Amino acid sequence: MLKTLKGGIQACVQDFGRQGYRHLGVSQTGVLDPLAMNYANALLHNEDNTPVIEITVGLCHFEFLESTNFAITGADLAARLNGKQLESGWRYSASAGDKLTFSSSKDGLRAYLAVQGGFKLNQILDSYSTDLQAGFGGFSGHALKEGDVLHYERYSALPSVGAAQPLYDKKIRVMAGPHCDLISDVQYQLLFTQCWQVLPQSNRMGIRMESERDLCHAQSIPSQAVTPGVVQLPPNGKPIILSNDCQTTGGYPIIAQVIEADLRHLSQLAPGQHCAFELVTRQDATNALQIQRQHLAQFKIAINNNDKNIV
Repeated sequence: MLKTLKGGIQACVQDFGRQGYRHLGVSQTGVLDPLAMNYANALLHNEDNTPVIEITVGLCHFEFLESTNFAITGADLAARLNGKQLESGWRYSASAGDKLTFSSSKDGLRAYLAVQGGFKLNQILDSYSTDLQAGFGGFSGHALKEGDVLHYERYSALPSVGAAQPLYDKKIRVMAGPHCDLISDVQYQLLFTQCWQVLPQSNRMGIRMESERDLCHAQSIPSQAVTPGVVQLPPNGKPIILSNDCQTTGGYPIIAQVIEADLRHLSQLAPGQHCAFELVTRQDATNALQIQRQHLAQFKIAINNNDKNIV
């Protein structure tokens, strides 16, 4: 069992999210950095979609009530086990009574905590993910708070193992959106020639951006389906990148779509940080995702070879 001693800014249970329910108005939810979740579960020989705890900003504390092995991936939020510094991208063992703490970082926003065998929870609509807006899934539909206890099976200690994770980048690759021709070429090019700052109003529903020159327009479209990664342009000219907890429909012009391989970079952008956008083709997006998947496959092979006859 894992007991929450301090919930921090936001720590919630997530998996890959709810797929196939958007036509019912159900948000996708799920981890904002799927690759980090894959790495965490690979380190523990868990199934890919085994739920993890997504820790935003940090400042949370946990206590292991049973022995287990755990992994931390994503941003380095200065995790410590009984005061001893831990590295992101590594597997560790914990004994009953051990305390795990997270601080914060100027360089990243989200870390992921997985335990061997996963947390024992009930699925809702084929997912363990927490829908923070609707209040269901995960652990009672809310972010973890003091006193919450997540159950897991007891495991004996495994040797520590890990590797460097793919780096995060503040250049976000996007494909052109279906409504990019509704604004002038001059205005559209501003999306790619300026740095954009993340606004404090950003959250798991969407990342709001601003720059020196807003993308002025007076266009509207009929409400239509939207998905995570869509870049909407509201009348104020400040783009919104929809994230996993976003609504299922929207009426702002869609001027771009973040490629799947780069959604992980968005997960680490904190308010006040800057990023830039790069326009790429569909083939570029496909190639980037293939490279990412190949890297993950190689990582799994290395971990399996390392742990052969151990697990």
